[in-house]
Amino acid sequence: MTTHTTHHVTHSPARTDITPVPAARSSRTWAYAGVGAGLAGIGTIVTSSMINGAYDDALRGDVPAQAAKLADQTPQMFAFHTFTLVGAVLLVVFAAGLLRRLRAGVGDVSTVPLVAFAGLVGTAVVSVLGSGLDTEFMMGPQEDGLVDPTNAVLYNHWVGTIPWCWVLAGLAGVAVFVAARAGGAPRWIGRVGLVLGGLTLLLGISPLQYMAGMTGPLWLLVTAIGFSVGDRAFRS
Repeated sequence: MTTHTTHHVTHSPARTDITPVPAARSSRTWAYAGVGAGLAGIGTIVTSSMINGAYDDALRGDVPAQAAKLADQTPQMFAFHTFTLVGAVLLVVFAAGLLRRLRAGVGDVSTVPLVAFAGLVGTAVVSVLGSGLDTEFMMGPQEDGLVDPTNAVLYNHWVGTIPWCWVLAGLAGVAVFVAARAGGAPRWIGRVGLVLGGLTLLLGISPLQYMAGMTGPLWLLVTAIGFSVGDRAFRS
C-alpha cells in the first residue's frame, strides 16, 4: 500500500502598510562642482599671471622695485586667493562624485576610480599649498619694513609656479580614459581625458611642468561639463 502525504503551503499576502522606497536618482551636483572648479582653476591661472612684480623685465635685478610693484597688486592677490581656495574645495567634491561614478561603471575591484580620485584630491592639496602664503603677503608689502623685499619677490615666484602644478589632474584624466575604454564612462569624455589629461600629465612630468596649469583646468572644465549634460545613458 502506498501512502501519499500532502504538504499544505500557507501563502501570506504582501503587506499593504509599507510604502515602496523609490530608487534614488543620480545627483549631478558633484559634476556641477567640477564645472565650478574648472572655472576657478582658470581664474587661478589668470590672476596668478597678474601678480607679476618679479617677472617685470623692466625691473629685472631691482628687488626693492619689484617688491614695490607687488605692494600695488593687492587686489590681484585677493582674487588669486579666492579663485584658488574655492576651486580646491569644489575639486574635492568633484573628486568624490567622480569616484562614485566610475565605480558604478567599472566596479569596485578596479583601481582606476581611486587613481582618478587621488589625482584630483592631490591637485586640490597643491592648490591650497600654492595659496598658503597669501595672508602674510597680501597686506605685508604695503607696510614699510614689515616684509623684506627679497621675501616678497620669493612669494611672487611661489604663486607664479606652485598653483600651476596640475600634473596629478592629468593622471586623473588618463584614469577616466581607461575607465571609458572599459565602458565605465562616455567614450568622448575618455578621449578628452586621453588628449588633455595625457598632455597635462606629460607636461607636468617634463621640465615644462608649469604649462600643466594651462591644460589641466581646461580638461577639468570640459570633463565636468560632459558629466553634467552628456552622461544621459548612465542617468537613465
